[in-house]
Amino acid sequence: MRYQGKITDWRDDQGFGFITPNGGGPRVFVHIKSFSNRQQRPAGSEIVTYALRHDAKGRPQAESVAFVGTRVPPSTAPPGQGNVSILLTLVFLALVAGSAVSGKLPVEVAGLYLAASLIAYLAYALDKSAARSGQWRTRESTLHLIGLAGGWPGALAAQRLLRHKNRKQSFQIVFWATIILNCCALAWFYTASGAGFLRSMLGPA
Repeated sequence: MRYQGKITDWRDDQGFGFITPNGGGPRVFVHIKSFSNRQQRPAGSEIVTYALRHDAKGRPQAESVAFVGTRVPPSTAPPGQGNVSILLTLVFLALVAGSAVSGKLPVEVAGLYLAASLIAYLAYALDKSAARSGQWRTRESTLHLIGLAGGWPGALAAQRLLRHKNRKQSFQIVFWATIILNCCALAWFYTASGAGFLRSMLGPA
């Protein structure tokens, strides 16, 4: 027998959430592994049908979960927005590299952005792979810290190229906040006080 309900309290970083049955009753636990088509990941509020079972403690769990009707396509970005994001990433990294070559920024700063961007891209790729296979996910706070440390260009590229973490509004709000904070810090490094701070941190050349 199949039931119908609405996905609520979906935690994408952990790959599980709950289904509120249409006919009322206790919420039903649902894991990403329980979806018939794992190429479509829930974002919350979708209507689904499911088979019902109970675990060893008698708690309801959903299995063979399927979406009802059509869902929002994986990427809701307007055509061309992905290319703009990639272009922004390349232009920013080129600017930082050029500043290092001209002596406006220490070479170590450019190296940090390049290394952090590579790490960020790999972290997003691994997290998406884990999401598809139902394995342990990378914490969103970890992804944000990598971005804040200078990896946001790589993270932005990964979001658009891999179509990962680019639809979750709460994640995007924090993500763009880390970009603003990082860019403010970088702008300060161009000032006399910021340059002096960098020299004191890096030591004599």
